[in-house]
Amino acid sequence: MGEVVYKVTGMSCAHCVTAVTKAMTDVEGVGDVRVDLDSGTVAVTEQAPVSLQSVSAALAAAGYELAQA
Repeated sequence: MGEVVYKVTGMSCAHCVTAVTKAMTDVEGVGDVRVDLDSGTVAVTEQAPVSLQSVSAALAAAGYELAQA
């Protein structure tokens, strides 16, 4: 599929990186996940189409949220 980059709020430490990586890896269709703490972004390689709603729900369950565009 391709790579999508999401802006995520609430990340501040290595634990956040681990939690967000786990949350995103559990989303159906997500392959590789790379979290950049400095920029507050998460780059996701999709193996199948991934809905914004499923990404938002997974992040919310882990205590984070998508930044407003």
